[in-house]
Amino acid sequence: MPEHFDLIVIGSGPAGEKGAAQAAYFGKRVALIEKQPVCGGAAANTGTLPSKTLRESALYLSGFRQRGLYGINFSFKDQVTAQDFLYRERLVANSERERIETNLRHHHIKTYTGTASFLDEHRVMVAGSNDVLTADKFLIAVGPRPFRPPNLPFDDPRVFDSDTILLMEDLPESMLVSGGGVIGCEYACMFAALGIKTTLVEGRETLLGFLDVEVSATLSDNMESMGIRIVKPDAIESIETGEQLAVRLKSGTELSVGSLLAATGRSGNTDQLGLANINLAANKRGQLNVNAFYQTDHPHIYAAGDVIGFPALASTSMEQARLAMVHAFDLKYKSGLAQILPYGIYTIPECSMAGETEESLTAKQTPYVAGKARYADNARGQIIGDERGFVKLLFHRQSRRLLGVHVIGELASELVHTGLTAILMAATTDLFIHTCYNYPTLNEMFKYATYDALGKLAND
Repeated sequence: MPEHFDLIVIGSGPAGEKGAAQAAYFGKRVALIEKQPVCGGAAANTGTLPSKTLRESALYLSGFRQRGLYGINFSFKDQVTAQDFLYRERLVANSERERIETNLRHHHIKTYTGTASFLDEHRVMVAGSNDVLTADKFLIAVGPRPFRPPNLPFDDPRVFDSDTILLMEDLPESMLVSGGGVIGCEYACMFAALGIKTTLVEGRETLLGFLDVEVSATLSDNMESMGIRIVKPDAIESIETGEQLAVRLKSGTELSVGSLLAATGRSGNTDQLGLANINLAANKRGQLNVNAFYQTDHPHIYAAGDVIGFPALASTSMEQARLAMVHAFDLKYKSGLAQILPYGIYTIPECSMAGETEESLTAKQTPYVAGKARYADNARGQIIGDERGFVKLLFHRQSRRLLGVHVIGELASELVHTGLTAILMAATTDLFIHTCYNYPTLNEMFKYATYDALGKLAND
């Protein structure tokens, strides 16, 4: 007879792990099925943590942060190897896998290894062991995989996607990154920091168009100052393989590069779930539609994380899964996600934001005032040598409530939380004016950005 559970979770990435732990914490009997031999999904093994660790490795090994500091120019190593570059990533990935496995054991979650496939609305089979499990509720958290455009020769060992890039054996002299989204921009910055001649091809007019326009433009300028050639709007038309990769763009531009990274989006891993057996359909990118409580068309089957699409962030995936399980089991624990979510882009420099942009406020005809403080005018910013970064705060012109925070520069993804918390607390300019910040710190910029905004209001 099949073993029965209150909940079966499919996938052990951020959504799967946190959803399973949430239900188990409240006494539910939970099983988790992971098709890979290790836990963690893309976040731990190929995406979030690996890419952020590689960024730090690139900055450290290349001496990038020290270039020009105190008027000297040096690097830690004359020649950085792929093994140097990937070493720390592998340590961090192993540590995160161990943490996840420990957390699952701590919550007495029974784990199965193999690909899960629905037999009907309450039964799944685990491929390999052929175990059949039943449950009252399900959480689909299978995560994504890189989308591979059919016109790119992925059989060539010099052509990578965002998963296989972690397997490269040698650092190339030149790299073409196809796609100027988050993944493409992050990797382009890493390669450039390592001294690799890097070209980024993006099909849209603007890099990371969801960012504040000024932040996006500053990022583009910084990337170009690092030596990255940005080609937009354009896209790859064809590639001929030889001693070099001969790339022809749709504009007619021809490029010769040593390797290529396709950062052209990701697709949900739903094709092997047996969705047809439960009359559930994914879209063309393998993503599932859900309601506000993360229920699919079947109320007892939930989905969370990258498999449901935007924003596809580890942080939001965790919260989505927790909320889904609270709803599934009526846990009376939390009623919804925070209305404002942060976005962190680990380019060089980092970019981060929360809340409204100037463009969104203008579109809504919301009266606002923007205040800005620059790293170059901040004592800590001068110490670390960040000359272009800034904090921008957007306040409602009448109520003076904070509506949006935008940061580009060192530690942007950390700094943004000061503004995020203020937005969630409906704070006004008074919060930043009355707060005493440590000196010298980057957080002081929140006070001076507020002074800048108040100065504009006084001059109206």
